Amino acid sequence: MTGTAPRPTLEAVAERAGVSRATVSRVVNGGDGVREPLVERVRKAVEELGYVPNQAARSLVTRRHDAIAVIVAEPESRVFADPFFALQLRGISKELTAHDNQLVLLLTEGRDDHARVGRYLAGGHVDGALVFSLHLDDPLPELIQRAGVPTVFGGRPGWSGDGRGVAYVDVDNRGGARDAVRHLVGLGRTRIAHITGALDQTSAVDRLDGYRDVMVEADPRLIVESDFTPAGGERAMRELLTRCPDLDAVFAANDLTAAGALRVLREAGRRVPDDVAVVGFDDMLPVTEQTEPPLTTIRQDIEEMGRLMARLLLRGLERNAADEGIAAAPSSVVLPTTLIRRASA
Repeated sequence: MTGTAPRPTLEAVAERAGVSRATVSRVVNGGDGVREPLVERVRKAVEELGYVPNQAARSLVTRRHDAIAVIVAEPESRVFADPFFALQLRGISKELTAHDNQLVLLLTEGRDDHARVGRYLAGGHVDGALVFSLHLDDPLPELIQRAGVPTVFGGRPGWSGDGRGVAYVDVDNRGGARDAVRHLVGLGRTRIAHITGALDQTSAVDRLDGYRDVMVEADPRLIVESDFTPAGGERAMRELLTRCPDLDAVFAANDLTAAGALRVLREAGRRVPDDVAVVGFDDMLPVTEQTEPPLTTIRQDIEEMGRLMARLLLRGLERNAADEGIAAAPSSVVLPTTLIRRASA
């Protein structure tokens, strides 16, 4: 082992700046009442010595931890296999890093994990929480409310009706689904199937509603419930080919589902898009550009959704601090979607 140099102390900074230890403490921990010339001297000494403030002491002064919990309501195996989560986490991380905040990732595999997350939030370790991929029966919203932690959700919440009073970032899932199906109708397709996502999530319900907005009199057999995974897409596509072998198009609830459907169509000897046109949802480039053929899809800016979630939360925390703790719920945002045409439809 190699030796390490001793960490600079408050006393060393005070000596270098020619001020008292108490003055240094107020400056580095975010306190008020120090004249600007002294502040500049302290900051210069901190930089020269490489002093790192004690976070616990700083939190006592600012009542902030500069840490945000990011809670993904999915098992670990799903989170690290689905590029959607990587893109959203990247957006969140970039925004938090730009504001010198630490990301604390919490995953929920089962009910025991929910209790653990609830205890952690109630323990006052973080300033706020970002939560996404919730399911309708998830206890997290109640646990978060009980903990009193400012929160922004990814996706329209389904437990509070229309979502009023809850801050969230979402995309126009219903409108995007309508665009996907209208595109297929415009290609002359009439037997258009829909492979849904997990219907205990509002995004899947909204996309199903968008499909039904266009296919008002669709054969119920053309709709098969799935779970946003490639394996789910494969199972659903096989079921559709058995139920409705004359189908000529498929709108899949996400790109991973579409990729699974494409594999089954290829195995069944169905040419895409000649025999069956396929449209997905998300436009995750690691998926859409590697399918055969490349996937036509509805684009949502997943990384930007993550950025906006973090931005809304941090702005809300700043407003609350300025208003001396009076809670000010940040506004919600719904982003537009865009049809991206490739070779599958």
